[in-house]
Amino acid sequence: MKAELFQERKLEVDGWEVRLQSYKLGDIFYCQADDVSPGAWLARKTGTTREEAEEKALERARQLLSRTKRHEIPEANRVADA
Repeated sequence: MKAELFQERKLEVDGWEVRLQSYKLGDIFYCQADDVSPGAWLARKTGTTREEAEEKALERARQLLSRTKRHEIPEANRVADA
């Protein structure tokens, strides 16, 4: 079996950049969501349509990212852009 209808897009979820990759394998759509930086895998879901699979993956990504704490970097520790 060969993957069909591959699609990749980036969007923002709760202030985080998330990449969605979806494709069809047989009669099922698969969608994987990951945090673009550092590329941590967040969710992998399936559905009968691309929209269903992507919505499930986004919902799980929202759950995980909403629990992630952000810490401010003290001014003295910041590295100046080159």
